[in-house]
Amino acid sequence: MNGVHDMGGMHGMGPIGHEPNPPVFHEPWEPRAWALYQLGSRYGRGIWKGFRYELERIPPAEYLRMPYYERWFTILVDQLLRSGFITRGELATGHADPSVPVPSLPPPLPPVRGAIPGASRLDLPVRAKYRAGQRVRARNMHPQGHTRLPMYVRGKLGVITRDHWVWGVKDTDPAGNRIGAPQHVYTVRFTARELWGAAASARDAVFVDAWEDYLERR
Repeated sequence: MNGVHDMGGMHGMGPIGHEPNPPVFHEPWEPRAWALYQLGSRYGRGIWKGFRYELERIPPAEYLRMPYYERWFTILVDQLLRSGFITRGELATGHADPSVPVPSLPPPLPPVRGAIPGASRLDLPVRAKYRAGQRVRARNMHPQGHTRLPMYVRGKLGVITRDHWVWGVKDTDPAGNRIGAPQHVYTVRFTARELWGAAASARDAVFVDAWEDYLERR
């Protein structure tokens, strides 16, 4: 999806603030939003269905106004309302209504074959299509749903610098609900001049992690 969330290289967005030694959370409620997401993740995409897709659909003005975890909390609340786990009355009062039946939780997700604990990397024997040092082109793709390929690298040439082994990709349907075929993820180096033209510094480069499906042979 091409949206305001993908703002790399855009003009007029103001300076990027730098906060030395930032805390993990900036507000007391933010750890609760994080914990709520982790709890729902245990039960899979039946609760947090298309989470990042929904984040990217937040209206641009609202998206830019909200701090990071407010976006998360907004989508979490919306999905809890839609799935019937809370009501608007309970949300307004902050208390559970004992007269409202609570839907059953889906069963916890079974372990993914080959998954390494604490990560989404998969220890599976999937053959790599590319290798370090190989020149590739980022595909010129504009999907309706979630993707992690930034707009500013699409159609550009780069060089693979590292293979991060095999990971699952969530771009196989518009809402990102299904995990597609496991595939290699590579770090690709793009020169600043390839991305921004002759006026860019010849010394600078951008490194982007990209799934194999995002790339094509030069």
